[in-house]
Amino acid sequence: MNVKMLLEMAIDGFGDRVVIGRREGGITAARLGEMSEAGASAIRASGADAVVYLAVNGPAFPVALFSAARAGVPLVPVNYRLGAQQLQSLLANHPRAIGIADEAQTPVLRAAGLTVVTPEQWLARCAQPLVADGEGAREDDEGDAPAVIIYTSGTTSAPKGVLLRHENLTSYVFGSVEFASAESTDAALISVPPYHIAAVANTITSLYSGRRTLVLERFTPAQWLQLARDERITNALVVPTMLARIVESGDEKTVPSLRSLAYGGAPMPAAVIERALRMWPEVGFVNAYGLTETSSTVAVLGPDDHRDALASDEPAIRARLSSVGRAVPGIDLEIRDENGVVLGSRITGSIHVRGEQVSAEYAGIGRMVDDRGFFNTRDQGYVDEDGYLYIGGRVDDTIIRGAENIAPAEIEEVILRHPAVLDTAVVGVPDEEWGHRIEAAVVVRSGMQLDPEELRAFVRDVLRSSKTPERIVCWDELPRTETGKLVRRHVLERIVADDMVV
Repeated sequence: MNVKMLLEMAIDGFGDRVVIGRREGGITAARLGEMSEAGASAIRASGADAVVYLAVNGPAFPVALFSAARAGVPLVPVNYRLGAQQLQSLLANHPRAIGIADEAQTPVLRAAGLTVVTPEQWLARCAQPLVADGEGAREDDEGDAPAVIIYTSGTTSAPKGVLLRHENLTSYVFGSVEFASAESTDAALISVPPYHIAAVANTITSLYSGRRTLVLERFTPAQWLQLARDERITNALVVPTMLARIVESGDEKTVPSLRSLAYGGAPMPAAVIERALRMWPEVGFVNAYGLTETSSTVAVLGPDDHRDALASDEPAIRARLSSVGRAVPGIDLEIRDENGVVLGSRITGSIHVRGEQVSAEYAGIGRMVDDRGFFNTRDQGYVDEDGYLYIGGRVDDTIIRGAENIAPAEIEEVILRHPAVLDTAVVGVPDEEWGHRIEAAVVVRSGMQLDPEELRAFVRDVLRSSKTPERIVCWDELPRTETGKLVRRHVLERIVADDMVV
């Protein structure tokens, strides 16, 4: 099934319901259909074989997504924070694309030979009455056709284009939500940029369920809270750093309409989620774990899991607040060692997943699955006896000290328990004697002080000395992407540079 069918179902089921934007003046499902038809006509007329979206999130994004689907070409949402050289290299992969870009980004697209319009111009064009072009959707718009190409963040290497086909995205939708299950007053607030898989996934799942979606272009806790209250938001999506900033803002008034708050994309500090649960006990918190290659969520820790863990005195249940829950229906999950052997409970290895929503495909490279159809996420983790998945970080981040493999996440989790620590990153610095030595950067909470040696002792009391950072430095902030993902190689580069100075 093609993504455009989701919109057609929405039009048939609740065409007059506002599904994009504010309650007043938003875009109905029927109007979204008309605009996407006009957009598809413009794409076909241009001869484009893709739509590059290089702008902040907003109404132009879903219109572009469904226009591309109707035209039978992929949407390529691009990180507007990329450097010029990286951006030029990426655009070289799409020489025949049409571009939708913020004003500041239009020169680089034009220099790459693309026809470019701003989001405002795109919306205006799509709002015009459709002039029949005598051409329907292209023959290659079935389920196995490319729907979206999202470039990986490139935190450890050059970005690769993850190719998501229509069948991957629709499989994710059908396995995640029920059609028209939302109330007419339901509204979702999305606070992630359009080049993140969560933006695509939430756009199509919210539409399919009948839920109105809004986006917050530039996040601040005050703006998020104000918009959530003004627009009576019922469902919201944030990354952990955003929730931490909301919790730290001191504004603990409720958002009366809020029923569900999902988070993911990076590890959630236990202290943050515990405070959030106590701050908003009536809200159902959801931790969603997934990757671009898996069309978003493959494991979920639901509201009842959160509440049960917070209320429990049993260590094994309490620990579930640090897990990402259990695999969603339709996903097979295995933990394997370096030889491909499937491991038992509580043994750390590489996380492998399989399912119809799993693309595991890179443009120009192909699918990266084994002979059983499993994709190696390159995340480390383990499952407990009840199937709850615990993430231990990326395989590439593993610190090897004296032939012992150490996951930075294990040390970071302990450091974050210290009341003066707001954020932290642990890295392995090359060392001639041990292979790696452990060092850490921390961000200290506002108004508090921290003695690095006292923090080292704090870690040593919980973990053995071999896992205690040899050096801890205090920084004003850590290098994170807009979606909250830690850019660990930048941490390592700065720490190595600081070591050389010292």
